[in-house]
Amino acid sequence: QPPSSPDLLSLLAPQKDPSEALVIAVTTRAIFNLEEEHALFLAKGKDEYVRHQLANQNKPLPPGTAFAFIRAVQHVNEQLLARDPAEQDLFDVIVLSNNSPESGMRIINSAKHYGLEISKFCFVSDEDSTQYLRSHQVKLFLSADRTDVCNALRRGVSAALVFQQEVQTPSTQLRVVFDGDAVLFSDETDQVFREQGLEGAMQYERAMEAVPMGEGPLKAFAMHLGKMRKKFSQEKSPIRTYLVTARSGRDMGIRAIKTLREWGLAIDEAFFMDGAPKGPILTQIQPHIFFDDGLHNIQGAQEVGVPSAWVP
Repeated sequence: QPPSSPDLLSLLAPQKDPSEALVIAVTTRAIFNLEEEHALFLAKGKDEYVRHQLANQNKPLPPGTAFAFIRAVQHVNEQLLARDPAEQDLFDVIVLSNNSPESGMRIINSAKHYGLEISKFCFVSDEDSTQYLRSHQVKLFLSADRTDVCNALRRGVSAALVFQQEVQTPSTQLRVVFDGDAVLFSDETDQVFREQGLEGAMQYERAMEAVPMGEGPLKAFAMHLGKMRKKFSQEKSPIRTYLVTARSGRDMGIRAIKTLREWGLAIDEAFFMDGAPKGPILTQIQPHIFFDDGLHNIQGAQEVGVPSAWVP
């Protein structure tokens, strides 16, 4: 008797458990460079845009700002599975798009062309696609649309705005840089600084030195990253994390370090810049993504080719 043909599900990549995985959702304009197509959409409307995408469905889109980050995430998965083929604590990447399924063919073909491991493509035309983030248990959402990011944050999902830019990230090791206040930590000290100036903020920090800071919007993502990082020795880890903060080490660094220790979050390197520009140190680190709540810091990072994501 001939062997039965395998069913479709057995031919697909194994499904990742969203309760175990670190689910990242990216929009098409974050992962691919669609600026030309987006300009066409704004100038000539949806029908012309769809015609253009269908005519070019076999022409791969150029990489966008988050592309290198997603590729590095894939490298981490490969290392985790090489270490333990039964590993469930993996990155799971979803693409969310406001394209129609028809015009989305080019997106799928582009992902296949670059060998990107994307588990789900969600094409939601003319709707707020962020409504699906919670059902997919998304831990981080990257979008090139500010409204998307604000909607995601309002839904309680960690999110950041990606700006289209030329990027340079030569390393396969995933390198992630976090700002401190209002990103990893809460914005409590920022608020004191705005109301009472630098001296007031320093006094506040000295008074609160023994009290861990509140959680910032990207704390949960950083904690999951740290959990993955602990599976490897420091020398062989495919993940490296950095804190690059405007805080001064002498006056405001102690509480930050104590907070990280209290959380059990191991950061590989920390730089307390005392208000100095972050661009030079970011050039040295060459991260796949840099998260900051200050647009001036994002601009400085963009100027040196560092992929940046703004946490509003």
